[in-house]
Amino acid sequence: MRKYFVFTFFALAVLAVLFNCNSEKKNPYLNADKEKAHYVGMTTCKSCHWQVYETFIQTGMGQSWGIANKQKSAADFSPANALVYDTIKDLFYKPYWDGDSMCILEYRLLGKDTVHKRMEKVSYIVGSGQHTNSHIININGYLHQAPITFYTQKGKWDLAPGFEKGMSSRFDRKIELECISCHNGYPNLVEGSYNKYNNVQLGIDCERCHGPGSIHVANKQKGDIVDTALGPDFSIVNPKRMTIDQQNSLCQRCHLQGIAVLNDGKSFLDFRPSEELSKTENVFMPTYSGSENHMIMASHVERMKMSKCFIQSEKMSCITCHNPHISVKFTPQTQYINACNSCHQSKNKCTEKMEVRNTKQNNCVTCHMLKNSSIDIPHVAVTDHYIRRRPMVDNTAEIIKFLGMKCYNNNHVDARTNARAYLEFYERYEPKKAFLDSAFVYLDKAGINRDKDMDQDLIRAYFLQEDYAKIVDLIQDVKPDALQDAWTCYRIGESYLKQKNANKAITFLMQATTIKPLALDFQNKLGMAYLEQKNYTAAKKIFLSILQENPKMAEVNGNLGYISMQENNLPLASMYLQKSIMLNPDHVQTLINMAVVLYQTNQKQFIKPILSHALALDPMNTQVIAMLQDLK
Repeated sequence: MRKYFVFTFFALAVLAVLFNCNSEKKNPYLNADKEKAHYVGMTTCKSCHWQVYETFIQTGMGQSWGIANKQKSAADFSPANALVYDTIKDLFYKPYWDGDSMCILEYRLLGKDTVHKRMEKVSYIVGSGQHTNSHIININGYLHQAPITFYTQKGKWDLAPGFEKGMSSRFDRKIELECISCHNGYPNLVEGSYNKYNNVQLGIDCERCHGPGSIHVANKQKGDIVDTALGPDFSIVNPKRMTIDQQNSLCQRCHLQGIAVLNDGKSFLDFRPSEELSKTENVFMPTYSGSENHMIMASHVERMKMSKCFIQSEKMSCITCHNPHISVKFTPQTQYINACNSCHQSKNKCTEKMEVRNTKQNNCVTCHMLKNSSIDIPHVAVTDHYIRRRPMVDNTAEIIKFLGMKCYNNNHVDARTNARAYLEFYERYEPKKAFLDSAFVYLDKAGINRDKDMDQDLIRAYFLQEDYAKIVDLIQDVKPDALQDAWTCYRIGESYLKQKNANKAITFLMQATTIKPLALDFQNKLGMAYLEQKNYTAAKKIFLSILQENPKMAEVNGNLGYISMQENNLPLASMYLQKSIMLNPDHVQTLINMAVVLYQTNQKQFIKPILSHALALDPMNTQVIAMLQDLK
């Protein structure tokens, strides 16, 4: 019995090891190893694969990002069309060419007088021109989105997506890794920053789908040639040889737009082709009533997965229909029809009358995948990848209601990740109490004690709830240098500032800037904490260092203007305040400070227009009201 027990125990142990090995199969692709494989660039790929390069470079991916020049731009710059008016912000935007440089002029009129003017040069154009051209401003490597976009399908300029309905951040929307890593090849982010880059690519490149090419190139240079007719070349990923799930993981890295929640320790640069996307991030989509008829722009994978063609098939992915090396503009319609016929030849054959089919050139797509408008990008219609018998596209009369967040690349999402999805949705899109309440519910499910745990997601939730006292209570025994998340340190520091404790705020804000020294908003907040202490020397040093990085931060110029006022250097104060107002004409406190400087320099004739504008922005501001009374 003892021998039998030992033998059985040993056999079970061996089986357990074998089971674990089989359940976590090693990735056969050598370039999935982040330590051994690195990116070589599309020019290197082109040297051998030039024929594929020549067609790929014409695709939407190949044309996704480029230098802002007349060749790249698809926009209409005629005087009648090239003008956008933001009715809520009361600002005009005029795009124009200054020689070979594309520029955007922002201005405001009061009657026939121009009372504000700011010009920015455009460095990059985003988009192939099939749907849009958006525009990127580069200030010393810091990338920001311009407030206007050209919508090519309608042939019109308008505010950029997300800048409508009073939500315009003008020239201050940061282009961080989440954005650029889908719209372009992987950039070289400056360490310690969120939106400063040493260099950026010009278009999505080969290695985004095939993985880093260094091992593949080295093998070919030493004569290691693999006959791929006999089997895979594991030195480089070939998506065609991957499983259906791996193929869809690869495509939905960018064609599943939504709330991307990174796993701990991951960045938007970590995903490699042949991996499961859920190992890097989980992508959530807000679900709405009438979801069959409402979609967002880059939701191709989500829409496909709603289709019976996908649900009932075990072999459908994006490349079932698409050749990513050839632009959809040049792809013959027969390719898509043949993809349909591969399943619908004998069974489930089209039942429509032949005369009707002939009017549609017998093209399945024209009936079953109509173009539909998106609810997130105006003036755009895209092919709806929800394949169905009779698509409904007349969706204008429907009432859209938010139903919840759903993860589309992972069916087994943990409670904390769900909480993060709701926090992100609340902060970025819809600050409604119900979404914050949902986040707290999931944090409870994750076992987090709301009253005791110093947890970074809990701190974020209380910060969004504006319960700063609760945050201060939670972190009483926490030392700043024990924290390694810059945003958590920032939120704690800001909470202490709200509680009028600048001394404690500084300790946490210093840790935030230690972790992310080039996160200029964190630096600015640290400088403001020093201002609370009236430590003008320390504050000025920080603000001046910020302007060395980015001289166009309006609030920083305004802060330096205030310090100069305290130092009784009125000419310098006037210079900084004027620059701040030029960058942002609607910051009330800066307008007030400018009025004070004008009063002290006996330029009273200029004060009333400034204060009147400040009062229009903030009608209940008692300081502005009192100053206007004093003028009388």
